[in-house]
Amino acid sequence: MAQVKSEIREYAESFVIAVLLALFIIFFVAQSFLVQGDSMEPSLHDGERLLVDKVTYRFRPPERGEIIVFSFPKDPRRKFIKRVIGVPGDIVEIRDRQLVINGVPIVEEYIRGPMYQPYGPITVPEGTVWVLGDNRNNSEDSRFPDVGPVPLNLIVGRALFVYWPLGEAGVISVPRVLADLK
Repeated sequence: MAQVKSEIREYAESFVIAVLLALFIIFFVAQSFLVQGDSMEPSLHDGERLLVDKVTYRFRPPERGEIIVFSFPKDPRRKFIKRVIGVPGDIVEIRDRQLVINGVPIVEEYIRGPMYQPYGPITVPEGTVWVLGDNRNNSEDSRFPDVGPVPLNLIVGRALFVYWPLGEAGVISVPRVLADLK
């Protein structure tokens, strides 16, 4: 009988350790995120599952072109996913259906069509990033007052890779045009 109790205790301890380890990973290291909607098409699609890195931004701020998950400013229980377009001090505008950052027109081959509405210019405030969905004409992003420039403290993490569905699995890359912009 003592042998059975010992085995049960061992299983219980293993289970508790596994749960604590899983909670540590979810809260501090990485977590799964479900893409809902088409605001990030063609880069990400409705129903895809991503792994979100929660460590990187503890050591450096977000960079242009990275896709981030953040809490919606008006309701932090809701999570949004968008691409970082502007970092603090950048001047961002949409002019003649094209994104312009710091006076440089950006040729964006990763978006779903040109933008219809002009915007800005706006200078990205300190402590924030300016985000857009890749489906620019169907995205609630920094152009809208409910979102605006996203405070760094609302960022959950950086989208690293798609893991589901398996046919779409892969690393999420930063467009060279944004990575090279100074």
